[in-house]
Amino acid sequence: MADMIPVYLFTGFLESGKTRMIQESMENEKFNNGQKTMIIQCEEGEEELDLSEFAGKNCYFELIDDEADLTKKKLTELAKKHKLDRVIIEYNGMWQIGKLYESLPSNWAVFQEVMFADANTFINYNNNMRSLMVDKLMGCEMVVLNRTPANIDKQEIHKLVRGISRRAQITYDYPDGHVEYDDIEDPLPFDINADIIEIKDEDYALWYRDMVEDTDKYHGKTVTFKGIVAGGGKLPKNGVVVGRHVMTCCADDIAYHGLVCNFTLPTDLKTRDWVQVTARISVENHKIYGDRPGPVLYALSYSAAAAPEQEVATFY
Repeated sequence: MADMIPVYLFTGFLESGKTRMIQESMENEKFNNGQKTMIIQCEEGEEELDLSEFAGKNCYFELIDDEADLTKKKLTELAKKHKLDRVIIEYNGMWQIGKLYESLPSNWAVFQEVMFADANTFINYNNNMRSLMVDKLMGCEMVVLNRTPANIDKQEIHKLVRGISRRAQITYDYPDGHVEYDDIEDPLPFDINADIIEIKDEDYALWYRDMVEDTDKYHGKTVTFKGIVAGGGKLPKNGVVVGRHVMTCCADDIAYHGLVCNFTLPTDLKTRDWVQVTARISVENHKIYGDRPGPVLYALSYSAAAAPEQEVATFY
């Protein structure tokens, strides 16, 4: 198998500071230390890269500004052409991230994903292009807010980002050059250390996401929550899936997010039944999760339940 090529992925909308960050990174001798680097730009803004400033002759530039050209074949050809050590991608803010991940060659792996934004327009972009904002925030490890004004409402920014991702670090870059980091406490609305973790109807989306992002900490825990039943061909005789429909940003992205739940004896539960389940969580391999371990519930008790007042779970 070919050596893995690390990808540094910079996302965000036009004039958010992506190009400037690439320029500064490549001018830094600690980062630009001789590795053969290909920079792929998927859009052209007002600020242009000045390749003449980069130390060494190890940097290659490619423009892919047509989404139809972003293919696995194209990227593989570019990798062979330049014999790369790593890749930096300045992604088009109007393209879905999923398109890029589908196009990455098998030996390319995203090493770091950072979203850049202009702090002065961040809220407006969210209000007017919510689905694209969610798309960029869901997978990033850090959000860098450039041109931060002194009077920025950090609480509003924090709530917006945390409504989509609990793991993304929030960084404020001010015009005078100093940087501040978000330090607002963000406790979960349930007690992870309780003998039985009680998940309220309105907290299902937050709990499910936290468990997916930090699965191991739930191993051996006991939880009680309300969900809707779904059956499936990959489940054992005494198993079902219990979960909720979750809306991340808008009605178009509503999806069922459930967990495998095994019972000691066969049950009379049917698809679309609402049930209150108390179960022990075990993190283990299960064919419904593919090749990776995931949370498997072992029911301790259950009872029929009425649908919650808001059947679709949200993050707000």
